[in-house]
Amino acid sequence: MRRSINKEALVVSGNPTSRVSEAYRLLRTKIHFSPKDAAHQVIMVTSTRSSEGKTTTVSNLAVTYAMEGRKVLLIDADMRKPALHDIYSLSNRHGLSTVLAGDVLVQQAVQETGINHLSLLTAGPVPANPAELMDSASMRDMLMQLRQEYDVILIDTPPVLAVSDGVITSALCDGVIMVVAAGKVKRSHLRAAKEQLDHVKANMLGLVLNRSSRDQQAFAADHYGMQAQ
Repeated sequence: MRRSINKEALVVSGNPTSRVSEAYRLLRTKIHFSPKDAAHQVIMVTSTRSSEGKTTTVSNLAVTYAMEGRKVLLIDADMRKPALHDIYSLSNRHGLSTVLAGDVLVQQAVQETGINHLSLLTAGPVPANPAELMDSASMRDMLMQLRQEYDVILIDTPPVLAVSDGVITSALCDGVIMVVAAGKVKRSHLRAAKEQLDHVKANMLGLVLNRSSRDQQAFAADHYGMQAQ
């Protein structure tokens, strides 16, 4: 029997009336109305470095979209340090790595989360060449196929400054959100991350300021053109 989801991490599901849950819904709304021309069907969530809260953010954001009745797929593309299967208490035997390696079809690897309208493609076993897999024709073809099947696709990637996986993935997405831990990230690191994303012409939607003094998420402007909270 599948274990229950981690309600502490998935606050939008476990405590939907909380202030933090409302902040995630506000984030979803601001993405929808962000001043960009393209539709935001495939969105990547990343950070500059580890432990800034990107996985918790993308998980809760996925739940807010699902609660709207949209058909949502959450993809764990952090194949070096996967975590989403633990949050949703699902098997990681097959996932993105085995799909891209051609071992299983994506339809066979996608799992239901127990939350209505929300499915998860876990990272799968850690491969020897995650960056090469993300930069493959298989990845591009898979996303093209999934665009026909889901209303919203959210992708969790490794931190931009740690490895190249996130930068590679950003070029395949309609928009990118950077999660920044308040008081932890140096401006030079944030600037370096932005420069890497700019180099591949990633569509930066904005920042999520995590662990702020008000203990809630804030969709921040800085130099990304979003209105700060």
